[in-house]
Amino acid sequence: LTFDWNAARRRSRRQAAPAEEAQGSSRLDWKRFPYGDRIYRYGGTALASNWSRLHRGDQEPYPTAESVAGLLRANPGLNAHVADPAVTVSLVEDAWRAYHAGDFADAVDYGLSAGPVGMVVAARAAAVYASHLEECEARRLAILRDTVESCAALVQLAPCWASAWYVYGLALGRYSQNISVVKALAQGLGGKVRDCLLRAIHLDAGHADAHVGMGVYHAEVIDKVGAMVAALTYGARREAVVAHFEAARRLHPQSPVVLAEYARSIQLAFGPSHHGKAHDIFGDAAACQPADALERLDVEWALGEIE
Repeated sequence: LTFDWNAARRRSRRQAAPAEEAQGSSRLDWKRFPYGDRIYRYGGTALASNWSRLHRGDQEPYPTAESVAGLLRANPGLNAHVADPAVTVSLVEDAWRAYHAGDFADAVDYGLSAGPVGMVVAARAAAVYASHLEECEARRLAILRDTVESCAALVQLAPCWASAWYVYGLALGRYSQNISVVKALAQGLGGKVRDCLLRAIHLDAGHADAHVGMGVYHAEVIDKVGAMVAALTYGARREAVVAHFEAARRLHPQSPVVLAEYARSIQLAFGPSHHGKAHDIFGDAAACQPADALERLDVEWALGEIE
């Protein structure tokens, strides 16, 4: 497979239609993380020391020469894009530091500079920024659309990387949430999200984030088309919402991300009859101690839901 990564990087920097470019659409204009400048910075050895807690959800190994070598052995298509493993490791490490600190624009830049090996962290940073902080609908869609395209290329290069399939499903899911139901269904986005996340779980049954994504998928489909059509046409069921989120809770207990998404999905799938349960789960999320910027964003979301 031939894939022009530099072209993908140039395309990602546009991130908007020409009409929006005049208004300023580069990552230089991305909003800053709003809850403190240095709270979640893991400098020096702190990132490695806290890695297990920070990555309980995706089971990604700490970026080292050995872990990158293992990734390349499992996904030979990545080999051509890693000229200097030491440089790649350093860039991926910097990208994760920036991601956890809430410096999402820097995380994207470091990740893209590392080539496809850095796309998982770059895609996560772009998706989190677009979903939580970007207020302009056109920019949000452009960021997510570009992330979807880059992730589609990544899974061709790395078909045995669980987190690559997860971020592809994540980007597709976030994009579909921001377009019309008719358009999402016409493009078959729901099935693509499901297939990506199931592939991630098949490759790594302990991928809690992929279970969260599957729970959200079932809830979103039920909310969009109703429980009966969701079950008969798309195989989306309320019991699957609960099953996937309970699996995620077992794998990653006390995660505000898992809990906040669980509460929202309960609301979508079950409606007013489960408002009390959703409120309680939002309360559990609000009581969590966030370990990084994304967790802080979800704690703040949960606090807003229980006020």
